[in-house]
Amino acid sequence: MEVKKLTLRNIGRFDTLEVLLAPAGNKQSNVTVFVGNNGSGKTSILKSLATSLSWLVARIQSEKGVGSPIPELVIKNEASSASVNLDVYHFTGNTADPDAEGESDDGNYFPWRVARTRKGRKASLKSDYWGVTSLANHYRTLLSQNDKSSLPLIAFYSVERVVIDIPLKIKGKHSFLQLDGYDKSLSQGVDFRRFFEWFREREDTENESSISDDMLEQLRLVFGHDDESWAKLKEIKASKRDIQLAAVRSAIYAFMPEFSNLRVRRKPRLHMSIDKNGKTLNVAQLSQGEKSLIALIGDIARRLAVMNPSLDNPLIGDGIVLIDEVDMHLHPKWQRRLIHQLTSTFPQCQFVLTTHSPLVISDSEGVLTYLINEDEVQELPSLYGQDANTVLLDIMDTDIRNAVINEKLTLLYDSIHDSEIENAKQQLTELQHTLPIDNIELSKARLLLRKKELNLERDN
Repeated sequence: MEVKKLTLRNIGRFDTLEVLLAPAGNKQSNVTVFVGNNGSGKTSILKSLATSLSWLVARIQSEKGVGSPIPELVIKNEASSASVNLDVYHFTGNTADPDAEGESDDGNYFPWRVARTRKGRKASLKSDYWGVTSLANHYRTLLSQNDKSSLPLIAFYSVERVVIDIPLKIKGKHSFLQLDGYDKSLSQGVDFRRFFEWFREREDTENESSISDDMLEQLRLVFGHDDESWAKLKEIKASKRDIQLAAVRSAIYAFMPEFSNLRVRRKPRLHMSIDKNGKTLNVAQLSQGEKSLIALIGDIARRLAVMNPSLDNPLIGDGIVLIDEVDMHLHPKWQRRLIHQLTSTFPQCQFVLTTHSPLVISDSEGVLTYLINEDEVQELPSLYGQDANTVLLDIMDTDIRNAVINEKLTLLYDSIHDSEIENAKQQLTELQHTLPIDNIELSKARLLLRKKELNLERDN
């Protein structure tokens, strides 16, 4: 399932916004990224997508399910009505080639419109739920025929996805059935509590039919380092491994290769632990960025595992994932490889992201990137391979260094160019009191100044 096109009318600051989502045209990646200043409308786009997709989630769960309405506050000032239109493609068995001239592929397209009118106003835009009802009926039919049929993941991760604590005590009884993969999947304040509760419950079940890590440690004391016995025990444990837990663990380790052995420990007290570079740590001891990434990737993988019970590798399940400020809390090294890791770990998922990071949008090939500015939403040419400074200057309209220092460096270079040697020396001295002695711009200025002095001496 893929969202092919999003159209907003009178939403936020947009009169009309129509954008294609990847894969589209020559952009064969399944990632669309929106960049722009704060207040440009990036989050409004993701929330509008989440609002419209909530109707599909609701109608998969129940034939007459009702999704989220468009909040009246987001209707553009002076407008009476607003709408979110989606064109969704899902191959249902119609074998017509959508690219073949003269052949119809209408049976695989599902358009729908969610509309909202201000109170006391006459409606100029009306909702049309035919497409979402038809697509939801398709999925419910599959489930009726086979209760292990796969469902598409639909999830929205907002900027409120901070991991404050890691709850391990399960408060009340929870079910973790297939449709529960949609539980709070589009909530704007996801706290990941359910991920950790689910992990503990699955691990408890896994340990009941297998050998727990704590038991393995005790058996090691009995068997010592007898290689044959130890290999047999590990083989037994591997044969009883929970497929869903294995999928979640492998997804986290793919993003964070320095981590391994995520598990719940019961001694000396109940906690979740993980090995980092061979050293065992309480997950609560990790940095905010590490915890946030574990929770985000773990939650996506968990939902895919729950919603694809018949797949040997649930990570290849289908889905649409929306992530606002995807670079939040992440080290630049992780930002740089983030899109590659998302698409390689979850290859069948369609991602729609927002970011302020030049590293996110310049390090993956084929990404569809839109720049939102005051007047328009502009599709950008490929930024693959561009250095971060170029992206900051050309795309994000941001200086690559402090503005005051940048101005002083510009004046210094102008003085050298104009052969104002004394001025240049004074400006260079002032900058040397502010910047490190090995600053690359200062080194460049010294060379240019010396070259200019030599040229003047030769000419005289």
